[in-house]
Amino acid sequence: MRSTQIRSTFLDFFTSRGHRQVPSSPLIPSDPTLLLANAGMNQFKPYFLGEVTPDFPRATTIQKCARTSDIDNVGRTNRHATFFEMMGNFSFGDYFKADAIAFAWELLTQGFNLEKDRLWITVYQDDDEAEQLWRKIGVPAERIQRLGMEDNFWSMGVPGPCGPCSEVNYDRGPAFGREGGPAVDGERYVEIWNLVFMQYQRGEGDKKGDFPILGDLAQQSIDTGLGLDRLAAILQDVENVCGTDLLHPTLTTVQELAGRDYPGSGEEKVSFQVVAEHARSIAYLITDGVLPAKDGRGYVLRRLMRRAIRHARLLGIDQPVLAPTTASVIGNLGGVWPELTAQAALIEQVVAAEEESFTRTLAQGTRLLNAAITRSRESRSTVLTGETAFELHDTFGFPVELTVEAARDAGLTVDEDRFADLLTEQQRRAKAGGKAKTAEALRRQDAYRELSARHGRTDFVGYDRLDAETTVLGLISDGTVVPGAEQGSTIELVLDRSPFYAEGGGQVGDTGTIRTTDGTHMEVLDTRPGLEGFHVHTVRVAEGEIRTGQQAEALVNGARREAVARSHSATHVLHAMLRRTLGDHARQHGSLVDAGRLRFDFAHFSAVDRAQLAAIETLVNDSLLADPEVRVWHASRAEAEAAGATALFGEKYGDHVRIVDIGDFSRELCGGTHIGHGSNAGPVRILGEASIGSNLRRIEALTGRDALDHYDTERRLLEELSALLGTRPQDAPDALRKRLDTLAATERELTHLRETELRDRAQHLAAGARTVTGGRLVTEKVTGLSPDELRALAHNTADLLDTGHAVVVLGTEHDGKALLAAAITRSLHETGTEASQILIPAARTVGGGTGGKGPLASAGGRRTEALDEALTIAAQEAGRALGQ
Repeated sequence: MRSTQIRSTFLDFFTSRGHRQVPSSPLIPSDPTLLLANAGMNQFKPYFLGEVTPDFPRATTIQKCARTSDIDNVGRTNRHATFFEMMGNFSFGDYFKADAIAFAWELLTQGFNLEKDRLWITVYQDDDEAEQLWRKIGVPAERIQRLGMEDNFWSMGVPGPCGPCSEVNYDRGPAFGREGGPAVDGERYVEIWNLVFMQYQRGEGDKKGDFPILGDLAQQSIDTGLGLDRLAAILQDVENVCGTDLLHPTLTTVQELAGRDYPGSGEEKVSFQVVAEHARSIAYLITDGVLPAKDGRGYVLRRLMRRAIRHARLLGIDQPVLAPTTASVIGNLGGVWPELTAQAALIEQVVAAEEESFTRTLAQGTRLLNAAITRSRESRSTVLTGETAFELHDTFGFPVELTVEAARDAGLTVDEDRFADLLTEQQRRAKAGGKAKTAEALRRQDAYRELSARHGRTDFVGYDRLDAETTVLGLISDGTVVPGAEQGSTIELVLDRSPFYAEGGGQVGDTGTIRTTDGTHMEVLDTRPGLEGFHVHTVRVAEGEIRTGQQAEALVNGARREAVARSHSATHVLHAMLRRTLGDHARQHGSLVDAGRLRFDFAHFSAVDRAQLAAIETLVNDSLLADPEVRVWHASRAEAEAAGATALFGEKYGDHVRIVDIGDFSRELCGGTHIGHGSNAGPVRILGEASIGSNLRRIEALTGRDALDHYDTERRLLEELSALLGTRPQDAPDALRKRLDTLAATERELTHLRETELRDRAQHLAAGARTVTGGRLVTEKVTGLSPDELRALAHNTADLLDTGHAVVVLGTEHDGKALLAAAITRSLHETGTEASQILIPAARTVGGGTGGKGPLASAGGRRTEALDEALTIAAQEAGRALGQ
C-alpha cells in the first residue's frame, strides 16, 4: 500500500465516522511554548483546555511534525525521524477510551489488514479500564503490557493538557530483535499508534514524568497519532522509512551523488539515511517559513543542514548535496503537499546559500583546528583542549565530531568531558533565560484563562466603528486578577465589547481612551490578544479608580488608526510588488505595521540595490495612485486558498478566514484594518533595506503624511545645499561632484607636500645624530606634527640611520597633550631591544602610558609642561639601550 493510499484510507475511515477533516497547521506553531509543531494535537490545544469551543466535536488530520530530540538516533534505528506525518483522530468532549480503542482496532485490522496476532498493546500502569477494553475487543492478556509514566503518559513536554495513553505496537519478527513485547525491544515491537486519553492539565517540569498534575480538564477528550512513516515501512515490507515510497527516491539521489549503492549495515548506512531523512525535514521547514539562524527554530534547521552536509562529506560527496536531495523531496511529495512545489525556488536558494556558507566554515574551521593541533604537538601535549573544541563548535559552527576525527588522525585525543561541560553550561544559561520568560508568560496566560472561562471571547466591533458602550469584565496586575486599581496604576483590562484592534499580523494594537460612567478616565496604551479571540488592553488610570463591572465608553484614537490602516494596505501592495520584481520566493516573513511607517521582512539572498528599490517604490506608488478598491470578504480556508489567497508564514488561521483584496494584484488572508481605496494609503517612501539574518532582508518605509514630510525635508535639504553651492537644485549633484574632485586633488597635493617635508626633516635630524657609546642617538622636540606624523618622522629618521645601532626619540605638543615617539634601527631590535622600553619612564613623567611593539613605539600624557624632562629621561634610557 503506497503512502497516498495510506493517507486516504485513514482520512476516509474517520470522515465516514463523523470527523471533520482539518488541514495540517504550519510547522511554526502559534503556541509560544513550542519551538516547532511536534504533534497533531498542537493546533487543538485551546479546545482541549476549554479556552475555545470548536465548531465540530470530532476531527481528523494529517499533521506535519518536526522533532529533533532523537536526532542522534536517525539512521541508527529503524523508527526515528526528525520529520514525519502524524495521522490523528480527535474528540473534544465527545467520545473517549472505548470508541478510540475500537476505531484503532478496526482500522488497523480491516482497513490496513494487519495481522491481529502481531499487534501488541501497552497501557499506563494504573489504567485498568484501558486494559479491559483491549481484552474485550479480542487482544489476549499476554499481548498487553503495563508501563510507567515515561512510556505511557503523554504531554507536549511543556505545561498544558496531558493524560495516560495506550500504544499499539507491531511485531516485525525475530529478524528485528528479541522476543518479549514492546517492554523488551522497541525495534522489533515498533510503536505505530498512540492513543492519548486527554484528562489532565500538567504544570512546569524539566523531564517527562517529572511534573505536577494541576487538575482535571473541563472535559475528557481523545488525541491519537499514527505515524505514517512507520506504518508505510510495515505495509511496504521494508526495513525503515528510507525504503518506503516517502523517502526512497531521495535515497536514490544520495546513491547517485555518492557513486555507490546504499549498504546494508555500518556507518555508511547511517550517513546515507541521515542525508536522505534530513533533506525531507529541511524542505518542509523552509516551506513553512523557517530560515537558517543562530538560535531558535532557525538553529534547528541549520543543525539539520550541517549534519546532512557532514554525512555527505563522509560519503565522499564533495559537490553540493542539499539542492538535489531537497529537489527529489519536492518531486516525490509535492503532489500531496503542494506548498513544497510552490516554495521550490525558495528551498533551492536557501539550501544553496547555506551549503556554500558552511563549506567556507568547514575550510576556516579546518585551518584553525590544524593550528590548534600544531600548538598541541609543539607543547608535547597529547590532548586537544575542550575549550578549543567548544570555540570551534560555538563560534565557527565546526562539528565536534570532525574535531575528534581530525585530532585522532593527528594522534591526539579531545577532552570531550570538558567540551560537554562547556556545552551544558551554555545550554543551562539559555534554558534559564527561556524558563524565566516562559514562567512570566504562563502567569499571564493563567489569568487570561480564568477570565476567558468566566466571560468568553471579546466581541470585537472595531472593523465597523471606533467607539463602543462596554463593561469592564476583569483587571489584571502582574499576572494576577484583581478587583480594582487606583489612579496612577498601569494594569491590563478586559472588556466584553471592544473597538480596539489587538496587535496581530504585524499590525500594532490600537490606543485611545476608556471612560466609565462615574468619571474614571483611562488611557489605552496598547491592545494585545490574550487568548484566541480575547483582547487585553494595557491602560493607565489617569483619573479616578477602576473596578470590575463598571460600565464604560471605549474610544479608539481615530487619527492613529487611520494612519496604521494606510500602512497596512501599503504593506500588502509592497509584498505584491516585491514578489513581482524579485520572484515568488520573496514572501513575507514578518512585519511591523505602525502609524505612518512600516517594516517588512522577506526572504531574499542578496542585497536589493538602489535601482531595484527605486523600481519597487515606483511600482507601489503607481499601484496606489491607480486607486484600486480594497475589498474584504470571508470564505472557508479551502475556498480562499483555491482563490489564490496568500497565507503568511507562522500565522494561525481558522476554517473560516477573512481575505483582503487590493485591486487585482494582491489577495491575502488578513485580520487587520485597511483603508477603502488604494489612493488613501500613499504615498510610500522606501527608506532602505538591509540584511537581518541569513537569507532574510528588511525594508523600512514611510506612508501617508509621514512620507510627505520626509519628501519635504529632503526638498529643503536640497535647496539649502544648492544655495551653498551657488547653483540650481537640478545641477547640485554635478556641482558637488566637481567640488569634491577639486578637494580630493588638493588633498593629494597637500599630502605629497607634507610627505616631502617629513622626508626633508628626517634627513636633517639624521644628519644631526650624536655619536654615543654603542651607536647613534637623536633626541629632539619638534612642532606642528600630528601623532601619526610624529611616528612617521621617527620611523623615517631611524631608517636613514640603519647602517648600525641607533635610537630616535621625538616629542611634540598636540591638542593639549605631550606626545613622544621612539624608533630603533633593525640591527638594534634584533638584539632583543624594544622601542617601548625606552619610553616607559618618560611616559610616566607626562602622566600617560606607552603603546606599540617592536622597533616603533609611542606615548602620551596630559602634562605638557613635563615634555622637556620626559625627553631627557628617554634620552638616558636610549643611551642605556645602546650601551648594553
